[in-house]
Amino acid sequence: MNNLTIKNFVARQNKSKKLFTAGPASLLEENLLGLRPCFGRGDPDYIKIENYVLKKLKSMSKHKYIARMQGSGSLALEIVASNFFYGNILIIDTGYYSDRLHLLATNAKKNFKKIKKVEKIEWQNIDKIRNKKYEWIWACPTETSVGLKLPISKLKKISNKFRSKLALDATASFGLEKGHDLADVISYSSCKGLFGLTGASFVAFNKKPKLNISSFYLNIFNHLNKKMTGPYHSICSLYEVLKKHNKIKKSVIKNKKIFIKKMKKWVTFSNENQPLLCTYVNKKIKKNKKNVILYEPRNKLEGSVVCHLGEVHLRDKSYGNILNFIKT
Repeated sequence: MNNLTIKNFVARQNKSKKLFTAGPASLLEENLLGLRPCFGRGDPDYIKIENYVLKKLKSMSKHKYIARMQGSGSLALEIVASNFFYGNILIIDTGYYSDRLHLLATNAKKNFKKIKKVEKIEWQNIDKIRNKKYEWIWACPTETSVGLKLPISKLKKISNKFRSKLALDATASFGLEKGHDLADVISYSSCKGLFGLTGASFVAFNKKPKLNISSFYLNIFNHLNKKMTGPYHSICSLYEVLKKHNKIKKSVIKNKKIFIKKMKKWVTFSNENQPLLCTYVNKKIKKNKKNVILYEPRNKLEGSVVCHLGEVHLRDKSYGNILNFIKT
């Protein structure tokens, strides 16, 4: 680091590029302060860190159990589909990432024979579901591909109506939105609304699944029992961050408010459907500096999705100055 302090190093790295992407967020001093040599067995220092992080995450979601694994949020989703789902499954169709849920549920149906049927319904039509029995409803509360939020409280009402269990792909909502405690199972990653480094994913739940699936890596009990290398350094990156999470989160809230005000002519969704993580505008956003990294959704859009994690290193001192680096 050429004898730079961590603070100066982080400031220099964040100055080198301006992120309008969906995560990981801008680099935090805390991400680096938590890093250390570590191992998952026989290392009391690391065990203390992991216990703190997992206890904090369970407190945030209010779930009884949590499994941590080394891998992306998609791994956690596949573990949810494989270990928890049986009977009839309903996917709430919100876009690209809900299509992934449909694919994973369909694969679990084929591979493990516990699921009878997988259906999906467009999110605009969820109040029109009639006379159906679903064991599980699966949805993305924040669909980053189109900058859409579905209130978890509304999803819970739907699941109660059909006496279904509710599972959430909380990758883009956890740490930012409310209501995750209403779901029976949630999964998420370390690098979006938690502001950690990439590499860890989590599944939180209240009742252990009764299915016994024939896969070593996809079997959630093998992760609960720590039978493989865990996301040690990703968890270390969260250790100091979670102590200040509420303060860091204020940057996202401020940037969201300022962007909505600045782009009000092109904002598409109502306040109810506005996630904190990102905003969709029906106008192409352009960069005015080479070091600006715009979010490129995996699906084709007429407008743009802008994400609000690029100033989290400024915490509550964030004033939306990063928005000067983009234009319509």
